[in-house]
Amino acid sequence: MTAFPWLSLLIVLPLAGAVAVVFVKETTVRLTALGITVANLLISLPLWWLFDAPSGQMQFVEQAIWIASPPIRYKLGLDGISLPLVLMTTVLMPLCVLISWQSVETRIRSFMAMLLIMEGALIGVFVALDFVLFYVFWEAMLIPMYLLIGVWGGPNRLYAAIKFFLYTLAGSVLLLVAILVLYFQGGHTFDILQLSQGAYSNSLQFWLFLAFFAAFAVKVPMFPFHTWLPDAHVEAPTAGSVILASVLLKMGAYGFVRFSLPMLPDASKAFTPLMVTLSIVAIIYGAYMALAQADLKKLIAYSSVSHMGFVTLGLFMFNIQGIEGAVMQMVNHGITTGGLFLCVGVIYERTHSRQIADNVGLTKPMPRYAALLVIFALSSLGLPGTNSFVGEFMVLAGTFLWSKIATALASLGIILAAVYILWMVQRVAFGVPSPAYLPKLRDVSQREMITLVPLVLLIFWIGLFPNPILTRMHASVEKVIARSFPSTPEPVTALSQLNELTPPAKDAALTAGEARQP
Repeated sequence: MTAFPWLSLLIVLPLAGAVAVVFVKETTVRLTALGITVANLLISLPLWWLFDAPSGQMQFVEQAIWIASPPIRYKLGLDGISLPLVLMTTVLMPLCVLISWQSVETRIRSFMAMLLIMEGALIGVFVALDFVLFYVFWEAMLIPMYLLIGVWGGPNRLYAAIKFFLYTLAGSVLLLVAILVLYFQGGHTFDILQLSQGAYSNSLQFWLFLAFFAAFAVKVPMFPFHTWLPDAHVEAPTAGSVILASVLLKMGAYGFVRFSLPMLPDASKAFTPLMVTLSIVAIIYGAYMALAQADLKKLIAYSSVSHMGFVTLGLFMFNIQGIEGAVMQMVNHGITTGGLFLCVGVIYERTHSRQIADNVGLTKPMPRYAALLVIFALSSLGLPGTNSFVGEFMVLAGTFLWSKIATALASLGIILAAVYILWMVQRVAFGVPSPAYLPKLRDVSQREMITLVPLVLLIFWIGLFPNPILTRMHASVEKVIARSFPSTPEPVTALSQLNELTPPAKDAALTAGEARQP
């Protein structure tokens, strides 16, 4: 079964679906897009069981010559780091189609086509093993997201779309330069696995790290490159906000763990203090800014800046706890923040307002909605038993091994998260409903329940049983750490020789040693 082209199918099916929705009847566009995204989800699920976790190698590898000279190949593969990100993408895309069922009424063919192109490009980013192919998918994502914001967004959509485009394009240009430098310095190859094993001088690693940083930090987005994110979230349609927060932001963090850490280990370790500082600033700053927001989308957008700070913090700890916690937090943030944006989309369809003051006291008129919102909110603040607690706890455990002061400062973000999340829940769920909006407040429909409940189940499944995901990523994370800290032969000492003895021999040796003491 592993010889089957699973990854190519996951990429080609949504791209072919984007073409198909242009030709189907207007009344069946939504059903066609939903069917394609559900089919892609079903195709991705066998990867979870077919994946050989202990190997730590790239699996389901497909390759063919794309361009002979320079040697560019169509090469795909999956490991324990990219597997949960691919599955997260295929899970969220049908939900994006469902949440847009009624809210998007104009140019529905083009809208669904953009969603499907986004899915194919995002999956391609996570599975590409050739740098040129990776860059093609990296850039292919840019245009659909630009159009989703610029065409179907809010009143200031053009400003937000252009700002998003310019920020990401500037970083992408430097990424292309870094890829070309690696090609000439790494043996005239674009193969990501081969380049990850190369040895590069410290000065070259320094400049390459800065080029990678420019591209990946904008995507995360790290402080102070985050300013495009609140505007993009506020103006984007609900599906666009979900894709942006849940999947697109993970491309930057994925770039750090896939390229910066294994390819540039010396530079990554040298820049660790800077990365930790920026991450902690993002954690505290994002949470503090979320406290001041009156717009629900802006509040969630700034909380994303804070939560992604935990991801970058964990990645640069260079230990199992930190990196596994960071990858886990990438998945958790996608689920929880995606659910929060879906909840905002649900209430926006009724009141046509994202202001907290206009959406208060929803427990009585919308009890099911209020319950779902509270679950996503508690997950966002890291309540034990939910998915976010697992990721944040592991990141903080890894940070504690590096610096206790950094751990204490990062923990402030969790305290601030509890403040702004609980304050938001207090007003939205338990405030006094506005008489002007009360007639419009009907509880979630069956379609909306189908959209939100799967994410609730994932929140508790990962929160209570995280080991299946951690087991699948463990060997791959170990390889990243081994690349940064190559193992050296342990010096032979009296203690090491003693530990190799059997228990009776060890007792005899200890007794003899004590007898020789004066």
